[in-house]
Amino acid sequence: MKMKIYRQGDVLIKRIKAVPQTTAIKRESGILAFGEVTGHCHKVENLDQAEVLEIGTDLFLRVSGDEVRIVHDEHAPINLPAGNYEVTIQREYSPAEIRNVAD
Repeated sequence: MKMKIYRQGDVLIKRIKAVPQTTAIKRESGILAFGEVTGHCHKVENLDQAEVLEIGTDLFLRVSGDEVRIVHDEHAPINLPAGNYEVTIQREYSPAEIRNVAD
């Protein structure tokens, strides 16, 4: 399996071999991240083929259908093929502090 990385704004989605086998909380909304500035969100368009899972402070996406689309009002949609993914909110560095990227 090829490790692939996708990016949509401040959301980084990395393909992984498997979602950790531990207790997970399913995010019924399908939202991967909220935009702090605009209020828009990054989310799975069709939850019939995917599930967003919170495990501790980490976020994962399991795509079981052929592919799913991740949508956001201000970014082009991205298509993710079937597989497992880790979702990360990117951070930016400034000499004063390390902070989340504002979307």
